[in-house]
Amino acid sequence: MRIRSFIIAYALVLAILLFADRRPGATQQDRYSHVVDLTAGQNATARRAASLEASESRTRIIAPAAIIPGTWAAGQIPPERLVAPLIVMDLKSASDASSQISLDDIAAWEARHGMIPQGAIVAIRRCRTSKVRATSDTSATLTAPLPVARDAALFLIEARDTIGFAVETSVNLSSDRTLATQLALHGNYIVEGTAEFSSLPVTGSLIIVAPAKNKKPGEAPVRILAMVR
Repeated sequence: MRIRSFIIAYALVLAILLFADRRPGATQQDRYSHVVDLTAGQNATARRAASLEASESRTRIIAPAAIIPGTWAAGQIPPERLVAPLIVMDLKSASDASSQISLDDIAAWEARHGMIPQGAIVAIRRCRTSKVRATSDTSATLTAPLPVARDAALFLIEARDTIGFAVETSVNLSSDRTLATQLALHGNYIVEGTAEFSSLPVTGSLIIVAPAKNKKPGEAPVRILAMVR
């Protein structure tokens, strides 16, 4: 029943957003052309099943409570922080698992695409030829540090008020506890193990993050959609 309620609520959110997008007087630039499901790890058996258990997805959310007990668990994150503008940044070295977005990379990105919108979620994209990319066709889960340098991440959450990060691989936050603590204190979460971001434009999309409704402090299954212009 819990997962069924979660799916129904998720569908209602999407329906409301699509309805609002088609309201009279909406300009062409405000319209979304299609929806991309970025949830990974659904095997063929699960897709054929009448209902999909959230545990069958590799895509998970690391909530602030996974780092600092007493902060938001996945099911406690305010709804307004689960729907946000989505921007995509590319790693320079896709074949290096330790590659990270730097302050210079952010400056170059903004010089090319404009200032990162306030309250956005930042997706980190690796090249399709990367040996460390995550795909829905493999059960292997590779773990690496958050692919954003500490000073760059702090700039994003403090100067651009970003609310989260989305990564194609699994993330190990234990390598930088200072950064992890700052992420949690600012209410930021991480969506890990997503499908590839190869089909997403750099800007202009809207992301919907729908975690399972529970109060567990650790990671939780999540489904995410990107509405693309």
